[in-house]
Amino acid sequence: MRASRMLSILTTLQAKGQVTAPELAEACEVSVRTIYRDIDALAASGVPVYADRGAEGGYRLLDGYRVRLNGLSQSEAGALFLAGLPGPAAALGLDAAMIAAQNKLMAALPVHLREDAGRMQERFHLDAPGWFGEAEEPKHLRAIAGAALRGTLIKIRYQSWRAEKQRRVAPLGLVLKGGSWYLAGQVDGSVRTYRVARVLDCTALDDRFDRPGDFDLAAYWQAATLRLEAEMHPNVAVVRLSPLGVKLLDALSQPYVKARTQIEDSADADGWRIAHVPVGKTSWHAAAELLRLGPEAEVLEPADLRDKMMKMTQAMAAHYRAAPKA
Repeated sequence: MRASRMLSILTTLQAKGQVTAPELAEACEVSVRTIYRDIDALAASGVPVYADRGAEGGYRLLDGYRVRLNGLSQSEAGALFLAGLPGPAAALGLDAAMIAAQNKLMAALPVHLREDAGRMQERFHLDAPGWFGEAEEPKHLRAIAGAALRGTLIKIRYQSWRAEKQRRVAPLGLVLKGGSWYLAGQVDGSVRTYRVARVLDCTALDDRFDRPGDFDLAAYWQAATLRLEAEMHPNVAVVRLSPLGVKLLDALSQPYVKARTQIEDSADADGWRIAHVPVGKTSWHAAAELLRLGPEAEVLEPADLRDKMMKMTQAMAAHYRAAPKA
């Protein structure tokens, strides 16, 4: 276990340059005191690891020092090939580089691991878009990705829901979600989310920007999506559901709604149950979501939503009672 941990410390220092003892302790799931002992052991064995003192200090390897690490496990080798996703790589213009890197990695692997790595490629595939949808191919994706890698500003013309806008943006990162690309961009000191497909024009600038030291793309995206989903479903409807309606609600609801829906255990004489369901901010949006359940659901509260459901279903019934128009 200690040998594996010390190898992990070495790879982390080599990959990140400078890391604090608490960060290493968290990554290795041990105490800080244990990390101190491991660092001392590495230094005693001849590894040139140094400590930089001060508030922004940490451990680092001597500049230019590299250690050859080829002891990949079977699962580690396979995982590296799973990381090479052809669709996103091609969208970013990195498909040729990804193939070349995989070929080099395959050549470097021991013979007994090559078959396992190839099997991972053959038997696992990521299809990012949702069902019945296609992945977007934004016109300016590669330009934005290039600026994000260089750390330079971009000037964009963007079509939001309300109006067309122009912005100077510091591109902090890109996220692929459900077949759509999103940009986390800093504007006037705050980070905002832009759908790349709605970028009408993009000009890469030479001006560099200072990336916030505490910005974590994955953490930002998780918080941003949760906040958006909460804003999209601020209200709760009391709905009466048939046994089939319970199943339909589970199958058709978004993950956010499904996780927060509360269905009472007891059922009435007909087997119908009461559910408290997060719904959209307007009665129209809420009714549109619940109409997917058809006659297997009845809205009890709020009154304005029940009234909206009644008016929409009456209008639909009127269309179907009339003779179809040619």
